Amino acid sequence: MYNSFYGWYLKCQSDTQTLAVIPAVHNAGNKRTCSIQVITDNDAWTVAFTADSFRRTRRNIFIGENRFGEKGIHLAIHTPQLTVTGNLKFGQLFPLKYDIMGPFALVPFMECRHSVWSMRHSVRGNVCINGQKYSFQNACGYWEGDRGRSFPKEYIWTQCCFKGGSLMLSVADIPMAGIHFTGIIGAILWRGKEYRIATYLGARVVQIENKMVRVIQGSLELDVRLLEAAGRSLKAPEKGNMVRTIHESASCRAFYRFRKKGYTLFEFETDRASFEFEYFS
Repeated sequence: MYNSFYGWYLKCQSDTQTLAVIPAVHNAGNKRTCSIQVITDNDAWTVAFTADSFRRTRRNIFIGENRFGEKGIHLAIHTPQLTVTGNLKFGQLFPLKYDIMGPFALVPFMECRHSVWSMRHSVRGNVCINGQKYSFQNACGYWEGDRGRSFPKEYIWTQCCFKGGSLMLSVADIPMAGIHFTGIIGAILWRGKEYRIATYLGARVVQIENKMVRVIQGSLELDVRLLEAAGRSLKAPEKGNMVRTIHESASCRAFYRFRKKGYTLFEFETDRASFEFEYFS
């Protein structure tokens, strides 16, 4: 058994509440474990499960009594520290037109590979977390995944659903064949049209400073800025082991601007952004 991990990130968000869950399986040496991480606006928990609790099909992950997939989420977690119960149903998914990794999906031995299962879908249902009710009625959902050996040493990730659209952007240090380069993958759904921003399409970072990133690709320009973090500690893989601590703001203040040929398609500030800013240079 080699060092590896496989996990999904499913976010559900109303105007007032945010819930994200991360079901994952991890292999390190001869040890195989699985976990569910639960993130809200104000807290985060990691629950470990035995390896035989995990089962996956292409469109579903099962961990014990918990189920995650294209139809929705069923949660049944009972530990001394955390009780989570509830059901969330997803509406029609909005997948990307092709793999977010592009030609890099065919490159072997990459440290981490990303997937986007749905840029935006409706969410309905209720979840109770330690006695607190999270109610989602025609709320917005997002679903992505990662697999590989380790998360990038340095990276920036953000995702936001907003009126008329949805976006995700990841900028990361990518090791490959003894060298390192800055890899970019991003997708913007705006008024029914999909825009792709990626290294393999010529995207480049022209600015990273003060929690702000500017990416340019031909006539497209995307600015993202973390204005006020609300980071919660999460576990992330390092050579298959869930030993690294990262910080995610599941719902925080951020600024986004997307321009094409000098014309601003959208520009807004929100307090419903998701952000991980693990960049140190």
